[in-house]
Amino acid sequence: MTKKLGASPLIWPMLALVALLVVNVIVTPSFLSIRVQDGHLFGSLIDILRNGAPTMLVALGMTLVIASRGIDLSVGAVVAVSGALACAHIAASPDPAGAGTVVTAMGIALGAAVGLGLWNGMLVSVFGVQPIIATLVLMTAGRGVALLITDGQIVTVTSAPFKILGAGFALGLPVAILVSLTVFALVGLLTRRTALGMLLESVGINPEASRLAGVRYRTIVFAVYVFCALCAGIAGLMIASNISAADANNAGLWIEMDAILAVVIGGTSLLGGRFSLTGTILGALIIQTLTTTVYTAGITPETTLVFKALVVIAVCLLQAPKFRAMLSSGRHHRVAAPPVNSAVAPSDSDPAGVPAPVPTAAASATEEVRTP
Repeated sequence: MTKKLGASPLIWPMLALVALLVVNVIVTPSFLSIRVQDGHLFGSLIDILRNGAPTMLVALGMTLVIASRGIDLSVGAVVAVSGALACAHIAASPDPAGAGTVVTAMGIALGAAVGLGLWNGMLVSVFGVQPIIATLVLMTAGRGVALLITDGQIVTVTSAPFKILGAGFALGLPVAILVSLTVFALVGLLTRRTALGMLLESVGINPEASRLAGVRYRTIVFAVYVFCALCAGIAGLMIASNISAADANNAGLWIEMDAILAVVIGGTSLLGGRFSLTGTILGALIIQTLTTTVYTAGITPETTLVFKALVVIAVCLLQAPKFRAMLSSGRHHRVAAPPVNSAVAPSDSDPAGVPAPVPTAAASATEEVRTP
């Protein structure tokens, strides 16, 4: 049982998350306390889940892209474009507080996100552009498009319906958490209860063999890039809704790196193939908890990336089979002495004590042939 737990790729992310929570409890004894106020749950753990919801969403989409042997560096730009479009539409509307205005703004933002996902999927699957290059183009251009939409300014909106997605509550929990968990459940059902997950893994392991076997490679690639962009669009709406503004310069900044790190921490290989959605959620929680830990400990925000890198490399090393084998076998190996053959004794006539050579069967046979 212990060996099975040690071999599980989820055990090390779980231990890392528990260790971070223990550090926070030591620094702040009331860290795990949750209180109920006006029928809503509040506390540090709730804040971690709510603030980490956008990263969870983007990481879920990134997991499927990486499982198909691809990568998407443009999710941060999609986050910025989504938030900019929604806030610009609400700000320019004659009825900013209207529910219809908010729904239309969100539809425009998510439609644009889907279009950007189709662009990435077309470049990768139809034209054969390498995923890192195809998405790097949109990573650069998308941020510029977001700045054009907002004219380089921070667009502030005052709309109560729009604020529900990022800062509202439902069933006592933040809406952002419920949305992320719902997406996680739907993706889990589609990839683990249908053949979609197996087909996705087959494409990631060997795209050419999957194509020859009749798997629609282009359709799957299109689907994962569109889904990843859609998740980034929802995350952009969450971020803009939480602060009631669109900041094209900082919205979604480096979220692509956090998403990739969450996927790697969760045990999904960057080479494609098998993936773990639960591990991705754990990775996103580790990243958000680490950020909270740095702030709680009074460490300057500039050093957050250093601590994040240390935790990531530690978890990745503990997940590596070779590194675990080195730990289990020990650092030092004793070299055993060669065995001494006690049956061979030194000859009395040999003053140096060197034993006489023992005749072998082949030597005996040779002597018999030479004997007349």
